[in-house]
Amino acid sequence: MIVPVILFLLSSIAVYYGFFVSGWEDIQLVGGASALASLFLVIRAWQRPKPETRPGRDKARSKTGRIIVDGSNVMYWKDNTPDLSAVREVVKELKSRGLTPGVMFDANAGHLIFGKYVHDRGFARHLGMNVNEVMVVQKGTPADPLVLQAAIEMDGRVVSNDRFRDWHSQFPDITRPGFLIRGGYDNGRLWLDLDGTSDAP
Repeated sequence: MIVPVILFLLSSIAVYYGFFVSGWEDIQLVGGASALASLFLVIRAWQRPKPETRPGRDKARSKTGRIIVDGSNVMYWKDNTPDLSAVREVVKELKSRGLTPGVMFDANAGHLIFGKYVHDRGFARHLGMNVNEVMVVQKGTPADPLVLQAAIEMDGRVVSNDRFRDWHSQFPDITRPGFLIRGGYDNGRLWLDLDGTSDAP
């Protein structure tokens, strides 16, 4: 932007001298052409949209609003006993912070909480969520890789106290700071380490 402006000013001075100073007539034509060209560059530079600023890849990924809640892990956060209210409270907290949570459960989660198999729609109803925000994996299918894969594909993160150590080689994102969000209850109050700065409140 600065260079075209300087060229325009110098060219304008040359045109001025060509008009009013004897002996500078020959430079008037060159100065006029240069002034028009530099003016065009100035206008173009002025109209060019500014590039969007974008934080580094790791920072952008760690701050994305999409969160996968490992329901089968979170439901044990209260007194180490399966309790859907813990999942419900985590989802509520995430939404209150402007985040977009989805919840995934192992196939046996319904048996642990309700004494019977419960599908996606049933869990969604108990959590007050849309059915497309909840997933119960098929019987015989481990939920861990699906939880991790879903978060990675959505450029999101995972709420869980599970370290997923058996999956580090397949999903290296696990070790990225901020990818796994720890949480729990302290004196009955929910805490979530969304910034990845501590292991406890």
